[in-house]
Amino acid sequence: MPAIIKNNVLIYEGCNYLRYRLILSTLSGKPVRITNIRIKDDDPGLKEYEVSFIRLLDKITNGTRIELNETGTNLFYGPGLLNGGELEHDCSLQRGIGYYLEAIVILAPFCKNAVDVKLKGITNNTMDPSVDRIKVAAVPILKRFLLGDNEILFTISKRGAAPLGGGEIRFKCPVSRNLKSIHFQNSGMVKRVRGTACSIRVSPAIANRIVESAKGVLLKFLPDVYIHTDHCKGAASGKSPGFGVTLSAETTTDVVFGAEAFSPLMKAGSLPCVPEDIGKEAAMKLVDEIYRNGCVDSPFQSMTAMFMALGKKDVSKIVTGPLTPSMIQFLRDLRDFFGVVFKIEKLREDDEILDQVVLTCIGVGYSNRGKRTL
Repeated sequence: MPAIIKNNVLIYEGCNYLRYRLILSTLSGKPVRITNIRIKDDDPGLKEYEVSFIRLLDKITNGTRIELNETGTNLFYGPGLLNGGELEHDCSLQRGIGYYLEAIVILAPFCKNAVDVKLKGITNNTMDPSVDRIKVAAVPILKRFLLGDNEILFTISKRGAAPLGGGEIRFKCPVSRNLKSIHFQNSGMVKRVRGTACSIRVSPAIANRIVESAKGVLLKFLPDVYIHTDHCKGAASGKSPGFGVTLSAETTTDVVFGAEAFSPLMKAGSLPCVPEDIGKEAAMKLVDEIYRNGCVDSPFQSMTAMFMALGKKDVSKIVTGPLTPSMIQFLRDLRDFFGVVFKIEKLREDDEILDQVVLTCIGVGYSNRGKRTL
């Protein structure tokens, strides 16, 4: 549903895409009101993980005004200034750390102080991008847009699986006054596949079984496949058992395609999960992501569009795979907050229309208001 503007406040209805709308509000400085949040559910209003996300935004900003009614079905968010600095946040165990970290990656370059954040919670689950996938696929996207040779630190101190978590990561990113505009239309050819198979509070042999299964699929396509095993034990193993794998395919033009699979939460009466199935599932997802053949990994299309829109006042052009539903809605919301409209066209090659999409826009010349001019 499109936004209604009333007294300079953008009004949306429903809980869908709440996270991206709050991120856009924080960067644009435009207040937003979200109404009728899950009013027909048995448990109406904001969920615990959404409240935790709002608290994280409150920590990273200064002067943010948040109003929530008694039932949690009506939220007003008046953004403050992005401050950054050293932060520590306990993420809700209903969602993975990736749900929160993606927002930090988007906001970090525009803070007043360099962001040094420590997030605790679930590092790997079946719902959100794992911290490994963000490290191998999302951070390189950020580096493409940053000016100069900026050092980004990303360490996974502990791993934690659902439901009890116990994982911990640290992300450190410098601030940037402006972002570059980019032209990125050649995804290149896949030259190698790397990965990490993790076993948390289970037998180390499970990680080896995942590796063998994944390599059984991938070695049919190329010979350079190496999957590292990460067996977590003791204090670094979190509080719940689980296992899974994150794969990345690197191309000749430094594009990274990602894929992952993780064991589902074991419930009473559920079928047992076999490591070989996890390895094969991740490998097939990676092959599918390569087939989509964009210049960015599919879950991070929205992040790329954000950086393109906030770049300097010049044309940015990038080729992606077929647009995801969240990306389509994100482009609509981006128009509401920043007035940026993307030109979207199918990629053509030798009079043949391909599945890839060419996205073109002119940046708004967004400048970091917190960073002093030299």
